[in-house]
Amino acid sequence: MASIRELHEQLVKKERSALEVTRETLARIEAVEEKVHSYLHILATEAEAAAQKVDEKIAAGDSIALLEGIPIAIKDNMCMKGVPTTCGSRILENFVPPYESTVTGKLKTAGAVLLGKTNLDEFAMGSSTENSAYALTCNPWDLSRVPGGSSGGSAAAVAAEECVVALGSDTGGSIRQPASFCGVVGLKPTYGLVSRFGLVAFASSLDQIGPFGRTVEDTAILLGAIAGHDPADSTSLQVKIPDYTQYLTPELPKNPKLKIGVITETFGEGLSDEVKTAVQGAIEQLGAIGAEIVEISCPRFRYGLPAYYIIAPSEASSNLARYDAVRYGKRNEEADNLLSMYQKTRAEGFGAEVKRRIMVGTYTLSAGYYDAYYLKAQKVRTLIKQDFEKAFETVDLLVCPTAPTTAFKAGEKTDDPLSMYLSDLTTVPVSLAGLPALNIPCGFDAQGLPIGMQLIANVLREDQLLQTAYAYEQATDWHQKRPQL
Repeated sequence: MASIRELHEQLVKKERSALEVTRETLARIEAVEEKVHSYLHILATEAEAAAQKVDEKIAAGDSIALLEGIPIAIKDNMCMKGVPTTCGSRILENFVPPYESTVTGKLKTAGAVLLGKTNLDEFAMGSSTENSAYALTCNPWDLSRVPGGSSGGSAAAVAAEECVVALGSDTGGSIRQPASFCGVVGLKPTYGLVSRFGLVAFASSLDQIGPFGRTVEDTAILLGAIAGHDPADSTSLQVKIPDYTQYLTPELPKNPKLKIGVITETFGEGLSDEVKTAVQGAIEQLGAIGAEIVEISCPRFRYGLPAYYIIAPSEASSNLARYDAVRYGKRNEEADNLLSMYQKTRAEGFGAEVKRRIMVGTYTLSAGYYDAYYLKAQKVRTLIKQDFEKAFETVDLLVCPTAPTTAFKAGEKTDDPLSMYLSDLTTVPVSLAGLPALNIPCGFDAQGLPIGMQLIANVLREDQLLQTAYAYEQATDWHQKRPQL
């Protein structure tokens, strides 16, 4: 499938119509969806209508913006007015939002063609997309393996060419880790850069919407379209959004040299040898194209995982209390009193992983345990943030593996939650600090599964992140490889 810019030029030159592009993408979905299961809802009629409007605009001689007529997939925890939003959960199986999320509203205004809603771990809680109540999404590179999570549907859709780009959400690595498993680019922006209005909350101090693309440029274009201040989101940052594509040059800055720090704590126990070799090779490549490579220590990095799995479930426990069968969503009709209705509805509606996190969060917030667990985790969060701040005093970017392994087999870790949580080992500290980070494909293991490298930037330095990733991408050909479905 062509890139955003290539498709735009084809539309402008009238070599193809937006309707043709949309129908070809829908045909691709029909051809491979039975194998991959990326989507929960496909909006074929609405997509064709949106494409038709773009064609009418072109026919009238009007100019079109870069995203007009471009097919995009949306993770099914972002509200679209009149379209089912399930969050991969039975408790929301009949929920149709009466309002539009800010990000999907921006994409519609930009003239993008929204193809449908993609599968995810229930309420974005998971690292494999096996926790969805509706479907098991498969990794396009090996259908017996998981695509990562929780944004596995969006990552798989991009990798399988079922869309051009896609939106996901990242709480502790839910964009970057599936991007690594599926061999695509995935970016978690600075916390607050993209509005969360209309994103169904998991952990409000961590959740962030971000883009997936097959290339860095596509990812940069989509980020520029969704970023920006939103009065409807109190955590939204009031900053000017640049054209991120202006930073995409094949060469890194020479005077002064870009300084990249290798986080030493991320190359220890638990990292597979093949991932270690591939990422170290990619770091050498960054040095070859002009970066200065130094080793750097973030000593509290390893405490990110335990801190995250106290803070995130605590916020989830609070956020998911709203699913009480009174206002919206599923309701058990056999209950004979209010308390019974609450209990039976939540027991039937929530899956095992969501229940696990609600119980953990409720425990850590309870009287007598708040100081011992939640408050202590927040103090650790501050220390992790301070480690990053100290690192960025001497380097411009940080680098480490995105995930400790390549994609694992479906079912391999479902009975071992702690093993599953370790998939987020290198991504959660970044989320706790609210920093921007990006996965870039950097190799394959012996079984042909993608390996990803994580680049981490200081707050609001998405420009450096994208510039470095683009220069690396242009010096390699990993992004040109495609799974054979």
